[in-house]
Amino acid sequence: MGKALYTARQFINAIPGSGGIISVIARKIGCDWRTAHRYCTEYSTVRLVYEAEREGVLDLAETKLIEAIRDGDMAAIKFYLTTIGKRRGYTERQEIEHTGAGGGPIVINVVGGAKLDDL
Repeated sequence: MGKALYTARQFINAIPGSGGIISVIARKIGCDWRTAHRYCTEYSTVRLVYEAEREGVLDLAETKLIEAIRDGDMAAIKFYLTTIGKRRGYTERQEIEHTGAGGGPIVINVVGGAKLDDL
């Protein structure tokens, strides 16, 4: 097995400012996308820096979303409520609960042993 062409330090130095985009990291180093991806997933020291970069971008996106909400952007407000606010009932999906009389179980009575195909 030959000597590695790259070092973990090269990837650690290339990650800041990349937004966590593998192709950007690869371009900064001059390597193949798969090589950059392997370093970002298999080397724990590189992975920590990579994950921190991704989390920073997520923080930035959340900050921009909150700014849009404060500016009254209805699409941003709706998005926030249907994702973060769904635990408070803000959802587009209707969840219907089926119950029997008085909220009890649904009772099915089969009469005469008829087959489903006969009904």
